[in-house]
Amino acid sequence: MAKFRGSYILLALFVVLIAMEASVVFGQAKGNGSANDYQVLPPLATGQERCMCKAQGACFYKTLVCPPECPQRKPKQNKKHKGCFVNCGSKCEVTCKFRRANCNGYGSLCYDPRFVGGDGVMFYFHGAKGGNFAIVSDDNLQINAHFIGTRPLGRTRDFTWVQALSIMFDNHNLVIAAKRVSKWDDKVDALIVRWDGESVSIPTDGEAEWRTNGDEERQVIVERTDDTNSVRVTVAGLLEMDIKIRPIGEEENKVHKYQIPADDTFAHLETQFRFSNLSELVEGVLGKTYRPGYVSPVKVGVPMPMMGGEDKYRTPSLSSPLCKVCRFQTSQSAVFENTSGGVASY
Repeated sequence: MAKFRGSYILLALFVVLIAMEASVVFGQAKGNGSANDYQVLPPLATGQERCMCKAQGACFYKTLVCPPECPQRKPKQNKKHKGCFVNCGSKCEVTCKFRRANCNGYGSLCYDPRFVGGDGVMFYFHGAKGGNFAIVSDDNLQINAHFIGTRPLGRTRDFTWVQALSIMFDNHNLVIAAKRVSKWDDKVDALIVRWDGESVSIPTDGEAEWRTNGDEERQVIVERTDDTNSVRVTVAGLLEMDIKIRPIGEEENKVHKYQIPADDTFAHLETQFRFSNLSELVEGVLGKTYRPGYVSPVKVGVPMPMMGGEDKYRTPSLSSPLCKVCRFQTSQSAVFENTSGGVASY
């Protein structure tokens, strides 16, 4: 009888140890639930990278392998090669994508400034130099843009470009901006990143990315897609953006007669947005084009179809969630006013 009890106790201890080990292993694997939540594994002999998904769901604990066409998530020659995009969400797949903004694609914001809406319609929104405007305003997301510009003699409107974006969600504020640059050099970084008012430095080696800690409700990732001036920004469950900083070149200035001053290149952002979970009542210059059944009021077919509404979308500052039609609600609205960090200094 004593021998039986001893065996029973040993068996019970063995089961407890196994359970503890399993909890540790799966505890490490448990992620934050986002589609890009994975652990990078050693690559195959072919050079194809592998990732083990940590996001809860159908893809949990599965290993996804990058295809031969794009064997690396972050190819060293970002401009020439597609990267392997790992999606550990409901799609549970890997795809090949260029890691840069497509200025002719849905959700793009480029040039002076030209949008392509969620409905696929292209339009221009001039705003005003020195102004801030709500690009997207929804229940749980607000994106503002700061416009820089110039008005040559004899012109009735400003030439404008987007110099900074403020992304507000939950009680956080992420600012992506371009520095004021007097002489442009592709090899010099003009990127500014601020998280809740604090400057963030994006590494250039290793994974070349910055992440919020795993305790945040939504993980934020800013990763370089080129050595300088190009990043991909991901806010789990809300959006992904590809951003490139570029100047106004001498030839471009001459052709369009911008009359850019000699001591400024008017560095600005070219951006493409991809949204998740927008509401049916989303607002903003770009946001409203994602409404179901939205019909664009701009004149299609003219050289520069214009979208008005500066008065409706103007905000008091880069990081203010307030405008006439803005929908974003948060208990920390006053905090956002002080988190732009002075990047919009034009």
